Amino acid sequence: MARIRTFEDWVEVCRQWQKDIDVDPEVFERTLGDYQLEAKYGELKSDEIEFGEFVGGRKWEKVLEIPDQRMRDAVLNMIIYQGDTEFASNEQQKLLLRYAPSEYDLYSICRVFIEETRHGYQMCHLLINHFGNDGRIEAEKMLMRRADQGTRLLNAFNTPVKHWLDLFAYQNYMDRDGKYQLQMLSHSGFAPLSRSMGPMLREESFHLGTGVTGLKRVAKAGVIPIDIQQKFHNKWLSGSLDLFGNDHSSSAVWAYLWGIKGRPEEDKEKDPANVELLNDYARRAYYEECRKILDQINAIIPGEEKLYMPDIRFNRKIGEFAGKRHAVDGRILDSDEYEKHIAAVLPGPDDEAALAEIMKRNDWVAPKAA
Repeated sequence: MARIRTFEDWVEVCRQWQKDIDVDPEVFERTLGDYQLEAKYGELKSDEIEFGEFVGGRKWEKVLEIPDQRMRDAVLNMIIYQGDTEFASNEQQKLLLRYAPSEYDLYSICRVFIEETRHGYQMCHLLINHFGNDGRIEAEKMLMRRADQGTRLLNAFNTPVKHWLDLFAYQNYMDRDGKYQLQMLSHSGFAPLSRSMGPMLREESFHLGTGVTGLKRVAKAGVIPIDIQQKFHNKWLSGSLDLFGNDHSSSAVWAYLWGIKGRPEEDKEKDPANVELLNDYARRAYYEECRKILDQINAIIPGEEKLYMPDIRFNRKIGEFAGKRHAVDGRILDSDEYEKHIAAVLPGPDDEAALAEIMKRNDWVAPKAA
């Protein structure tokens, strides 16, 4: 492993990472022009710590101003995990850069791809400029892990995104979870992290917007069967729900009490936080937002067959419902029934084969509205 001493050293490693994952920079140049990766810092929501035991105090500008080593370690880990997801998402989606159903879709994936690279760049800028040798080591390790090797920190980011329906669902659900995570960090008492979130959130809104628009365009075209569309909603919603973490999380409790990670709309909250259920609070808000999006998509679908919202307990790997055999409608099934049910409601080889044939046509997704 190379020894990184400066941020410029890390940038060279980042360029090598781009080569290693076989991304052609000319695609971005042709599509986006001369896009330059850079660190962007916005305004603070408040100069004061907004919640927790240090509420009312000034936000910390430097790591050594954070009062306790455990708190510093918690901030470090939050930055590591956030950055890891950004680079992982590039690795998951890279094959789709090679083909797109329209010029707009090529533009959108190039923009999403390069902005997610920038988000990882931003997190590594924080690591290297604020966390000393530990930060330099972690920033380099960020570019050593690989989604296709299953070594990214969160398992949902080791799952390949195989085609454009997969991508649209991924962007709608996974990037929407990303919005919630960034919102929670935007209230952080560590000022450089908080300042990083505004520019990232503005860019993230385009990412999840392309997912919603894509799913609506698929529904409008009416070529991909509803039951196949549904399976990708089931896949990525259940995976995204797990990203909020355990329902009763001591790390979430301490992050809140220490003032380093708040609720998604902490500045608008009127009631005190239930610190024992912070993750579940954010997860349920996210779930209800996804329900509204699904209603919008269903409004486009003609006829009586519609998409449905999978139960919040379905296919969960983390939290209170992890490993429990809940069907998409919430019923509890026995072991044999559940295995058959999972095979029936998640994408399988037959669905992928059918999609491969459908996507040879040029009408499986409606054009983007002007």
